Amino acid sequence: MAGAESEVSHIGFKLLFWFKTTVAKTRVVLLIPTLDRSGAEKQFTLLAKGLPKTEFDVKAVALTRGGPYADELASSGIPLTVIGKRSKFDPFSFWKLRAELQRLQPHILHTWLFAANSYGRLCSGSLPQTKIVVSERCVDSWKMGWQLWLDRRLISRTDRLVGNSPSVVEFYRELGVPAEKLACIRNGIELPSLDAVADRSIRDALLDELNLPPDAFIAGYLGRLAKQKRVEDLIWAVETLRQIRPKLFLVIVGDGPERQRLENFARDVGCLDHVRFLGHREDGSRWLKLFDVFCLASSFEGMSNSLMEAMSIGKPVIASDIPANRELVVQCQTGFLPKLADTVGFMQFLRQLIDEKGLTEELGRAGRERIQQSFSISRMVDAYIEVYRNVLSESLSNA
Repeated sequence: MAGAESEVSHIGFKLLFWFKTTVAKTRVVLLIPTLDRSGAEKQFTLLAKGLPKTEFDVKAVALTRGGPYADELASSGIPLTVIGKRSKFDPFSFWKLRAELQRLQPHILHTWLFAANSYGRLCSGSLPQTKIVVSERCVDSWKMGWQLWLDRRLISRTDRLVGNSPSVVEFYRELGVPAEKLACIRNGIELPSLDAVADRSIRDALLDELNLPPDAFIAGYLGRLAKQKRVEDLIWAVETLRQIRPKLFLVIVGDGPERQRLENFARDVGCLDHVRFLGHREDGSRWLKLFDVFCLASSFEGMSNSLMEAMSIGKPVIASDIPANRELVVQCQTGFLPKLADTVGFMQFLRQLIDEKGLTEELGRAGRERIQQSFSISRMVDAYIEVYRNVLSESLSNA
């Protein structure tokens, strides 16, 4: 008799879960500081657009401001609320966010990046039925003591913490997040068509725009100009190698707090003729097509979207040998992994790519295949759906 009751209870639970997540739809609120054109914001938008509308009712909330990705959300029919936070801790914005979340009553609140992760979890006390999913996008060695303390204090308000690479997951495991609350979901990326990859007309036009020779070999960087990106290592490598390989140029696309210092540095070492600083460009993916090789010298990363985009269009890569880059780049198969801060290593690998005919194409093809097999958008979205279903299932089983 007890076994029959258990079976009925199990069937009842499955029917309740089916009704909650399928018939009534699962209400999901995605919360992020801004919708600027950056890596986490791109993944946020891809997920919001990719969640099936038959199962999920998706709302987006930007804690501080909107940005370029707001238009993509609007075109996909995803409502956006901007809270308007003005300082590190803004009590008015906290109350405004809490009121908005109480109005929306999400089944799942999915937060992204430190400010949203903190504000969202602090608000969760007024949302007892809401499950909290937190996205961490980097090995956050930059965090100060008070930020790490707050992260630890909010573990109890976290149903699942998702890292975008095993190294990120390991960082938060060491911080104290229990293994059962951790998940790893790698970034997803759109794979351009082979025709678009093979079209060299864009590259030729960009060479003309920069007044560079048609036979120039372009090492490129696309991303934020911040200290941890170590862009000066790339400048040193190019300045050294160009003495014997004068057709080598470095093109830097992006902006950030380090830009002026880097421009001064390039001028001081006398290589401004071989380095181009283009600043922020809305058409960053177009500029990737100019590069013969994509370079990334970062001291820490989560999972670089720019690195993945370069690989997706068949560009070989040279990236610092840190855990996150090692998860993307296979040494001597899709690119090269010089040691961190090894400017001589960057120089040697650049020289190898310049000198060995066909090597850039060989490595680029292998990199594109790796992205296609392991880092699709559909795989990323499906993994988040599984996390959502699991935390809701845990909620029902504990009821």
